[in-house]
Amino acid sequence: MKATEIPAGTEIRRRTAEIVPVLRQRASWAEENRRLHMEAVEAMADAGIFKLRVPARYGGYEADTRTLAAVAAELARGDGSAAWTASVWWIPTWMACLFPDAVQDEVFATPDVRVCGTLSPSATATPADGGIVVDGRWGFISGALHSHWQEIIAVMPGEDGGMRPVMALVPMAELHVVDDWHTSGLRGSGSVSTVADGLFVPRERVLPLGAVLAGDGASEANRDSPVYRAPLLPVASATSVGTVLGLAAAARDAFFDRLPGRKITYTGYDDQRQAAVTHFEVAEARLRADEAHYHADRLTDLVDRGRGPDEPWTLEERARARAWMGRVVQAGKESVDVLASASGGSSIYSSSPIQRIQRDMQAITMHALMHPSTNYELYGRVLCGLEPDTLYL
Repeated sequence: MKATEIPAGTEIRRRTAEIVPVLRQRASWAEENRRLHMEAVEAMADAGIFKLRVPARYGGYEADTRTLAAVAAELARGDGSAAWTASVWWIPTWMACLFPDAVQDEVFATPDVRVCGTLSPSATATPADGGIVVDGRWGFISGALHSHWQEIIAVMPGEDGGMRPVMALVPMAELHVVDDWHTSGLRGSGSVSTVADGLFVPRERVLPLGAVLAGDGASEANRDSPVYRAPLLPVASATSVGTVLGLAAAARDAFFDRLPGRKITYTGYDDQRQAAVTHFEVAEARLRADEAHYHADRLTDLVDRGRGPDEPWTLEERARARAWMGRVVQAGKESVDVLASASGGSSIYSSSPIQRIQRDMQAITMHALMHPSTNYELYGRVLCGLEPDTLYL
């Protein structure tokens, strides 16, 4: 295996910008068919999107989360579902890099490998000779239809008699896919359910979830890389916010594309640009988007800051990462909602992109790990000196 030359972040963003027209062209198809168009997937592969979290020794780029946020923001200007799915692929790909190096050799042998996954422990595992046997079902598996592997979470008996969560990697071919993704937003993400029925997973492809959440992986080759040393939840938080930034920008693009010559019905304004209320609305939307960028930058800086092995993350820093993600989501949604409201009744037609953008943003806001109120409460608990009441920190 030979390490590749890693392009600069500006070069990756340039490549991403070049494929935005393809994503935009295929966004309606993706929404109608509830999955990404293969042309969009191939365009992202050609741009190097799937290499961003892959170790350099496998030809990957080992990109930091600031680059991920910028790339996802660019993708979302074309299609929010494409950006969201790419971000979801990046997170389990990063998690795969915590497994033993021999397991990584198997996973990353596939060019442009795509790993989907979840953090929901909605399955059970029982010990077996040489590994575990898993039974269960996982929902909201974005990108499953275009993935090669899935990262799964299950609970299994521990040595103390209690139950403990474990994380495992399984080939998609060994799972059953349930086509149940009938939703109001992020329809193109194809976030179907998957099922394991008596699935055997070799021991080397199983890790304790607690160790993963702490950033304590089993990889020797990645142990000294700062990219793979941060805790999982701050990494996932910083990886997820770019789509929100891009949807706010996409809403702005869609609004201004329709603005020239547009009237405000039942008023004296023959040109919406002349209305004072329009000036207020576009300023409000832009300021909300700027606020989202501000918190996203703080979040990615927090995650990307180089730390030595003797400089652990504090509990407050972990909670703050989720709080900043929540603030990005809230401010981004507010920005989109202002422009959607200002777009008038004709914007509800399916031919108008802003209605899809708003629905995609609403879907992101409702995600269990991104919901602003949930993250604010968690941060507040920690600030008040209470236990966080969750493993996902």
